[in-house]
Amino acid sequence: MDSKALSPPPLFHLGPVEVTGTVAYSLIASGVVIAFALLVRLGFRRRPSGWPVAAELLVEHFEELMRDMFGCDPRPYTPLVVTLALFIAAANLLGLVPALHSPTADFSTTAALAIVVFFAVPFYGIRARGVRGYFGHYLELSPLLLPFEIITEFSRTLALAVRLFGNVMSEELVLAVLLSLAGLLVPVPIMMLAVLTSVVQAYIFAVLTVVYLSAAVRAHHPQEEKKA
Repeated sequence: MDSKALSPPPLFHLGPVEVTGTVAYSLIASGVVIAFALLVRLGFRRRPSGWPVAAELLVEHFEELMRDMFGCDPRPYTPLVVTLALFIAAANLLGLVPALHSPTADFSTTAALAIVVFFAVPFYGIRARGVRGYFGHYLELSPLLLPFEIITEFSRTLALAVRLFGNVMSEELVLAVLLSLAGLLVPVPIMMLAVLTSVVQAYIFAVLTVVYLSAAVRAHHPQEEKKA
């Protein structure tokens, strides 16, 4: 099979560069997240209500989760986790808008998100423990287990990408079939369920990111854990 058949068709060209639907929809999702952040920032300059309060609750929820799992100040990790949650939620919900598609229904997008997490884990681990301390934990049990530790790192990255891709793609396929059969008569509860699952998938991805980060960070703050 031609590899080009597996890639999304280009929407337009910028000189020699092909801009696919995945890229365009990812930029739209990024724009939504940026607009939301600006809206929240402006809201806090006035009397906080509505979206600013919702954003504050979201941040506080993830910080509390990270504080419990890391045993240390979660603020250095909050931007990564919250941004991933917001972007994935926006990307998933984009597929519910007529004539648009979820960029997370493309494996290249979910793979890129998983790779971000893959590199974030050693980055924060090395920053917390140092190069020798972080990579030394792979040899704590036995040097013979090093290959399996490495395989685990890559397999969980692949699992992150495949899980999100499979769930979003299957959701879009189901909605497409329902729309083709019933048109605009698709029951509202089904659309609401799609909204819920889109948000849940974003939350699961963010929580798994917290779990993976905790494995690299929690052991690096034994003093704070004792205080807790």
